[in-house]
Amino acid sequence: MAVSHPQIISLPNPNFRSNNQTYNTKPRVTNNIQNQHPPDHPILTLIDQCSSTTQLKQIHAQMLRIGLFFDPYSASRLITICALSRFGPHLDYTRKVFDQIPEPNRYTWNTLIRACASSSDPTQTIHIFDKMLRECPDRPNKFTFPFLIKAVSEVSDLRQGEVFHGMAVKASLDSDVYILNSLIHFYAACGDLNQAYKLFLKIPERDVVSWNTMITAFAQADYPDEALELFRGMEEENMKPNDVTMVSVLSACSKKSNLEFGRWVHSYIEKNGIEGDLILNNALLDMYIKCRSLEDAKSFFDKMPEKDPVSWTTMLVGYASFGEFSSARRVFDKMPSQDIAAWNSLISAYEQSGQPRQALAIFNELQMSRKAKPDQVTLVSTLSACAQLGATDLGGWIHVYMKKQGIKLNCHLTTSLIDMYAKCGDLEKALEVFRFAERKDVYVWSAMIAGLAMHGRGREAVDLFLDMKNTKVKPNEVTFTNVLCACSHAGLVEEGRIYFNQMLPVYGVTPQTKHYACMVDILGRAGLLEEAIELIEKMPIVSGASVWGALLGACRTHGNLALAEHACNRLLELEPRNHGAYVLLSNVYAKCGKWEEVSRLRKVMRDTGIQKEPGCSLIEVDGVIHEFLVGDNSHPLSKMIYSKLEEVASRLKSVGYVPNKSQVLQDIEDEDVKEQALYLHSEKLAIAYGLISTNSPAPVRVVKNLRVCGDCHSVAKLISKVYDREILLRDRYRFHHFKRGHCSCMDYW
Repeated sequence: MAVSHPQIISLPNPNFRSNNQTYNTKPRVTNNIQNQHPPDHPILTLIDQCSSTTQLKQIHAQMLRIGLFFDPYSASRLITICALSRFGPHLDYTRKVFDQIPEPNRYTWNTLIRACASSSDPTQTIHIFDKMLRECPDRPNKFTFPFLIKAVSEVSDLRQGEVFHGMAVKASLDSDVYILNSLIHFYAACGDLNQAYKLFLKIPERDVVSWNTMITAFAQADYPDEALELFRGMEEENMKPNDVTMVSVLSACSKKSNLEFGRWVHSYIEKNGIEGDLILNNALLDMYIKCRSLEDAKSFFDKMPEKDPVSWTTMLVGYASFGEFSSARRVFDKMPSQDIAAWNSLISAYEQSGQPRQALAIFNELQMSRKAKPDQVTLVSTLSACAQLGATDLGGWIHVYMKKQGIKLNCHLTTSLIDMYAKCGDLEKALEVFRFAERKDVYVWSAMIAGLAMHGRGREAVDLFLDMKNTKVKPNEVTFTNVLCACSHAGLVEEGRIYFNQMLPVYGVTPQTKHYACMVDILGRAGLLEEAIELIEKMPIVSGASVWGALLGACRTHGNLALAEHACNRLLELEPRNHGAYVLLSNVYAKCGKWEEVSRLRKVMRDTGIQKEPGCSLIEVDGVIHEFLVGDNSHPLSKMIYSKLEEVASRLKSVGYVPNKSQVLQDIEDEDVKEQALYLHSEKLAIAYGLISTNSPAPVRVVKNLRVCGDCHSVAKLISKVYDREILLRDRYRFHHFKRGHCSCMDYW
């Protein structure tokens, strides 16, 4: 195999004569050195032809050898290419070159500041500037401040940026358009849009960058109306927009989902001859997708003269967001190069659309293909899919994979791991991840509180919330939702009242519909239905479907028929096709023996095409997810499963089990048929499969999509005692840990 060597450039003879002058090989530093080394020295012309670090270092060495480096002009030329060229060496080398210059001029200082501002660590710009103030005889000028302001913008350092702003004012540079444009971007990056806009209005003669900076600031800060209004103002002042303007305008259109205006912008771009480069075309494609016009997106995508990975990924996401997964997959397969962003988009699309099994299948395909390496985004989506399915084996494998690959846990990954372990039933592992996390933001704390809540450990969840408060991490809406859920599952009514009432006055978090729904659930579970109704009537916001759903659920628990009918009617006014409302009211009618009403509701559902969500239970065995529906006989081991169920039923009856036939929500006279209906519930099938496919002491872990029924709850308790097997059953709302005949929920669920 041929080995390529770095290109060596031909340097001039060190004794090269020009204008009858001889340049000696020894460096000479004198006050008149600039006259000794004129700007047209052949070595300086080579700097402009330099195309690699190797060549640059050769030139540097030769300049040192002949003393040319000690000429301020020549040194500044070298520093410029060191700091700003596309192949430029590491910034450390640039700093070393700079430190060799006896008396760097202001241009050289500005060049180094510019390089530091664009580096991975812009904070070092401030240290360079401090040194400049001490050592440079020339004061900072209008070329210094834009790069200083850029550096503090990168790290959103408001205090330091205000200092630079003040210095620019004192230096009478506060009317310079370049500095003002930089300050607008800085204040916007720090979240102070008011100050940014005030500066925008102060600019005596705004250029297109001024307009673009302010429009972009509004668009990125989720103020699309203001961004579009400013664009109209730009038109009125006859300032011609460019491609950067239109990218920000399209972003604003996307956030408003304003397809009509987006189409007008597209037409405007074409009519005004604004150059449609790839970035602008990608923005147009993204706008059509986010404005929910798949047809426009398809048409535009097909016409794009050039496509990059962003184009392909945007189209893939578009198809997936419309549920057209086969089309999304076709786009994925046609991509010239499938980078990790494309894989992530496909995995995330399945995971977020409630298809976690397909998400895990794509992740497995990624692993097998070795075409791209999973990154943090991949792992967050995959862990979320594992959490949905209760796939603890794969979730644990991903955790080990991260350790082996040296992937540092950021807060997103920590939150995802805690959520995965908690939802897969391994709360101790979730707590371990939480305890050893180096950084804990509000989402990490909230995820751990949620984990404790769903496992019925409400008191510990409340204690953790108090620990969070002591560490000065400010709770948000998610935190309070989880704390209130913890109080609900554990029956902590008084604690729920306290934290709900403290949300706004103590923590500055305004209660939303979900928080009222949690509070109604807390009161309803405890039988305080009148207080729950009173809370709903006093709500300062419109009571959403979740609030009436919580009340309806409480009415089912306590058999309050009149209030159940009222709650159901209000719920159906908001969501006419909510199948859960019909099912809950059916439960109340069945509990009260009103079978005619049950039949009537079922007829209404049939006539309107509303279908009850079928019960489904999942169990993971040896890394494989097995799915069971009610009465399922599609499993390869179906005969063994039903045989095991018969054995279970026989053993449970021998210890006094009596089927709870009130859980059969149909008017069936034959008691044996009622018993058979209970016998076919999906969670019982999953538990039976767990008993025949795993050995003690391994727990049987089951995930169900609906609330577990009373009979299945009683059966699981008895199985845990008779078979001496721990059963972890996660239903739609919480975990049930069955052990030695008892459940962690204490029959309060």
